[in-house]
Amino acid sequence: MTRDHGSPLTRREPARCGPRRVGRPVAAASRAPRLGRLRRACLILVRLCAAVVALAVLAGTGMAWSAKNEVESGFTHSTAIGQDAPRSRGGAVNILLIGLDTRKDLDGNDLPPEVLAALHAGDGTEGGYNANSLILLHIPADLSRIVAFSIPRDDYVRVTGIPGYQQIKIKEAYGLKKAAVQAALIEQGETDPVALERRGREAGRASVVATVRDLVGVPIDRFAEISLAGFYDLATAIGGVEVCLNNAVDDGAYSGAVFPAGPQHLDGAQALAFVRQRHGLQHGDLDRTHRQQAFLTSVATALSEAGTLTDLSKLTALMDAAHRDIVLSEGWNLFDFARDLGAAGSLPIEFRTLPVLRYDVIDGQDVNIVDPAAIKREVRAAFGLHPLPGPAGDEMTGDTGQPGATLPLPDAGAPVTSVIGDGVVCVD
Repeated sequence: MTRDHGSPLTRREPARCGPRRVGRPVAAASRAPRLGRLRRACLILVRLCAAVVALAVLAGTGMAWSAKNEVESGFTHSTAIGQDAPRSRGGAVNILLIGLDTRKDLDGNDLPPEVLAALHAGDGTEGGYNANSLILLHIPADLSRIVAFSIPRDDYVRVTGIPGYQQIKIKEAYGLKKAAVQAALIEQGETDPVALERRGREAGRASVVATVRDLVGVPIDRFAEISLAGFYDLATAIGGVEVCLNNAVDDGAYSGAVFPAGPQHLDGAQALAFVRQRHGLQHGDLDRTHRQQAFLTSVATALSEAGTLTDLSKLTALMDAAHRDIVLSEGWNLFDFARDLGAAGSLPIEFRTLPVLRYDVIDGQDVNIVDPAAIKREVRAAFGLHPLPGPAGDEMTGDTGQPGATLPLPDAGAPVTSVIGDGVVCVD
């Protein structure tokens, strides 16, 4: 059995954004001063989106078009964090990025058949509403660096507010809560499928935000949710991405990933297969995480190289994809956010993964056994926060942090170590 490794992985991004491939000169920046400033701000945001591509799309399209109201009004916004939720102090910001594995649009309708066929993701009845990608970003008030923690989707955690469940895989917090709320609404007489979908998904977002917050022990100030189709739409909008594989793969029966070894150009459907594959990979979900990092790095490089930020047709496609595939927490002003990041210059980014004690099988499911108290200590230390009081556990959740027997974990392979602008990353 191959599983995702939980050891901390760290990568620092040097302060550069343009391409550095031999024989490929850096594309000339726009000479218009205003567009130049906006474009530089966008490229800073692209670095941040080595963790998630959504923000690059949002800020890039918005700033290049200089159409703030149009950008902001086109997104679905969510109040799932809640007004009374704890918030970061002193100007720091914690952002949760949610990659949602669903074959539905925001109203609960199946994606068009041609899109489902391109995604190689079933007929719309498969999958569910699992949060298969969870990344927590910390941006300190002084904008000195960005820290990004990847949260393994199979971490077995305690949960509240989901009838019939006390512990679940963290990825299930969204879908299980959504289903419970929809069932209650139907019992109360609600019959509108769009209302059921929207209210169920709001409950799912609130559940996954609360579950992550309880696990890591720090506030969640903002979040962005991007759907499964978002990878496809983004790659299609920019004309495909460049990737590189260390070995040939044939996962046609599952993700649809059938690729030779070496560098290659993937269209939107192939790019989605590339980031979804986990069957047949030596290190399972960790290798898939590396695929996603490599994809995002390639997207960032493509945005900086190909003139996407000055090409009206590409910007239109990016804007449409962002509005269609992304949900933002209420009150997140992307223009001001991107402006502040742009003013900060080049920021280093440090990538980590939450630690896992061991693997287990519970109720027939492969799960990651974690030590919640140790996770809280590691996250708070990485974010530069004081430890929580009390040796027995955490004041927010009461976790005692009592670990089970620790088993040797398999070699998880090396993390992605290249940087945005340095060309194609070769991964397993």
